[in-house]
Amino acid sequence: MRKIFQFLFSILIITTFISCGIYSFTGGDVGDAKTIQIDFFRNEAPIIEPGLGQKFTQDLQDLFTRQTNLTLVSKNGQLHFDGEIVDYRITPMTAQANQTAAQNRLTIVVNTRYTNNLDEKKNFEKQFSFYYDYAAAVQLTGSQLDAAFDEIIERITQDIFNASVGKW
Repeated sequence: MRKIFQFLFSILIITTFISCGIYSFTGGDVGDAKTIQIDFFRNEAPIIEPGLGQKFTQDLQDLFTRQTNLTLVSKNGQLHFDGEIVDYRITPMTAQANQTAAQNRLTIVVNTRYTNNLDEKKNFEKQFSFYYDYAAAVQLTGSQLDAAFDEIIERITQDIFNASVGKW
């Protein structure tokens, strides 16, 4: 009985060590890439929100440097992102009895081009979007606007990460 226990324990230990070498907690699969280039995402939406392009670009760079071991470079990156913010809109979502909006939705759409210079099959160009709902009586300024940007940008950058190097 003791030999069976030792055998099962050995299998468990071996499996653990083998799987740790393959699994990544971030889910990022950068292949043989060592560098990443993330260009400034210009705000080309019909409504220009000052600082949005800078915040989005910085948050995307931060996500990749935190969750991968890639080095951020300003040119000739083995993985390369560029794009633009193409839509920024506020739309009424629900109506009240007096025909006014009870809730509004801020939506941001980002067009993203991803170039993997080591594996061209992984290249893509697509749009990512997300939204933030808020009460119509609230002005979307100051900390409310910051909270909206944080939520939207976090979701869009994570979607870009998953589409490019994520293996979930």
